[in-house]
Amino acid sequence: MPELPEVQALAEYLDDRVTGHTVARLEVLSVAVLKTYDPPPPALQGRRVVRVTRHGKFLDVAADHDGLHLVLHLARAGWIQYRDAFPAPTGPRRGRGPLALRLVLDDESGFQLTEQGTTKGAAAYLVTDPAEVPGVAGLGVDPLTDVLTAEHLGELAAGSRHRLKTFLTDQRVLAGVGNAYSDEILHTARLSPYLMASSLDPERLHRLHAAVRDVLGAAVDRARGVAARNLKAEKKTGLRVHGRAGEPCPVCGDTIRSVVFADSSLEYCPTCQTGGRPLADRRLSRLLR
Repeated sequence: MPELPEVQALAEYLDDRVTGHTVARLEVLSVAVLKTYDPPPPALQGRRVVRVTRHGKFLDVAADHDGLHLVLHLARAGWIQYRDAFPAPTGPRRGRGPLALRLVLDDESGFQLTEQGTTKGAAAYLVTDPAEVPGVAGLGVDPLTDVLTAEHLGELAAGSRHRLKTFLTDQRVLAGVGNAYSDEILHTARLSPYLMASSLDPERLHRLHAAVRDVLGAAVDRARGVAARNLKAEKKTGLRVHGRAGEPCPVCGDTIRSVVFADSSLEYCPTCQTGGRPLADRRLSRLLR
């Protein structure tokens, strides 16, 4: 799933290419992707794109005049493909294929939203205010802004009833952090994913805050300027523990472990994060802290 660094890179990549152009047409190629119906997709036609930004994991393509916003969420398997030229609108047929939505500009360039697999979770909203999108309205603090001080993170953690893994991936707390980068943050901070967020002492809290800023900041720097088609591969090369179960930890050499957590899995290093103890699988036994 694309997370904050990739979505930020996509926003910057698209902003450089589509801002200033006029929308020729918005093609909805999958009825499942469009979550709003007023205003309708043709309302975007003839409007000039003024900027492309990000809200958490949401992309926001803003147009002028009445200030329409095309807000996109890529879910687990969605992606953005930019093209210098698109075929006539009679090209692809609506159906169960990967094409979900296409924005074509005045020079026939533009981008399309695709989603692989049979489970369709990608979403598109055409709204006059991004806050009309439920997922955007409920977002927590952007972890790369100055709002997220160590003190503020401590206040959020103190009021949480969740373990660190869940705390970091709760979009109502930190906007844009997902499964992969939460693993990377916890490894960098040398903290167990099963530690209760409310139990953090000042020293651990400052380690966590520094890891959030360092891991996400470095990932954004790596992703910035990378072509949209190469961002997924770039993300994998920068991950030290996530998706690397069975490999040696790049810090201490211990074997990276994996356990099932919620509806996915997490990866961690026992030596760096849990005092050398393997974490218990949540499905089988009591959690270790």
